[in-house]
Amino acid sequence: MSWLRSHIGLACAFLAAAAAGPLHAQMQAWEKALYEAAKSEKEFTVYTAHYTTETAANLCSAFDKKYPGVQCKFVRTTAQVAMQRFQQDLKANVAVASVFSSTDVGHFPELKKQGVLMAYRPRNLDNMVDSLKQYNDKDGYYHVTSAGLVLLSYNNSVVAEKDAPKKWTDLLDPRWKGKVSIGHPGFSGYVGTWVVEMRKLYGWDYFERLEKNSPQIGRSVNDTVTMLNAKERWVAAGPDAGTLLSRDKGNPLSVSYPEDGALLMVSPTGIPKNAPAPNAAKLFVEFLLDREAAEIQVKDRSQVVVKGVRPLLGAKAMDEIKLIRPTEEEIETGIPEVKEKFRDTFGI
Repeated sequence: MSWLRSHIGLACAFLAAAAAGPLHAQMQAWEKALYEAAKSEKEFTVYTAHYTTETAANLCSAFDKKYPGVQCKFVRTTAQVAMQRFQQDLKANVAVASVFSSTDVGHFPELKKQGVLMAYRPRNLDNMVDSLKQYNDKDGYYHVTSAGLVLLSYNNSVVAEKDAPKKWTDLLDPRWKGKVSIGHPGFSGYVGTWVVEMRKLYGWDYFERLEKNSPQIGRSVNDTVTMLNAKERWVAAGPDAGTLLSRDKGNPLSVSYPEDGALLMVSPTGIPKNAPAPNAAKLFVEFLLDREAAEIQVKDRSQVVVKGVRPLLGAKAMDEIKLIRPTEEEIETGIPEVKEKFRDTFGI
């Protein structure tokens, strides 16, 4: 019996080593070093507006599984709330977030000017889709880790495909009065960027005419998905990921890629200079630019950030779509301007 117990013990030890072995064997030297340093930090917090709560949870869970002993925690809010929370932490001299991710790219030049971000060039940066690299900070203070679209969406149980809006100006048609859903630029980086681009294309007259159609205005761009599912509104300026993910769950939603261009959203990530867990933060940024994280994001209907990963059926890749996007400068200066004009026009 002692012989048997001895062999069982050896077998268990071998299996444990075999389980841990491949993990380290697949790591490059720089990754091993980051992982070992991150394990001493044990956990880290991400402030994010990039994803749905479900996707953020899936990414954190996958990271925890890949790097045992380093726990990923996240606080998922809209972009403006995330920024307010981060700024409040800074003013109070409290370090909570080790990673800051926002859908409002205008946040990052401001944080860079304040000197509160850490410069870091990810080793996995070469994995990024080439067309997105232009949106990274040239000095390495922030990098694109998520991408998505704002496009036209609708409830296909009440709107036939032939009748659905085909371009942004179709939302101004009086037949959609009381049937349009949009978000609010005062809360959502996606919506703020969309408002800036619509003003650029069509002038503020676009929103004065849209106001006459009495749109329902939520906070997040993802609120449009809820409104369409409830049939409180029939058509929307909504997100590709949230809409398609809801459709995957059996809801009667469809997307329409606007003839005048789907709005490309690039969402950067930076590491605060006062990050409580800087090594874990770097490891997480590397993870976001690797294939495993990209496949999770694509499964949850985000656009592809990493080379060699294709979107699921029912969605188009970025190279198949007419894309529009304001410049970083237009976003940085434009969002504060349109937030005030939007409140004046819509009264909220």
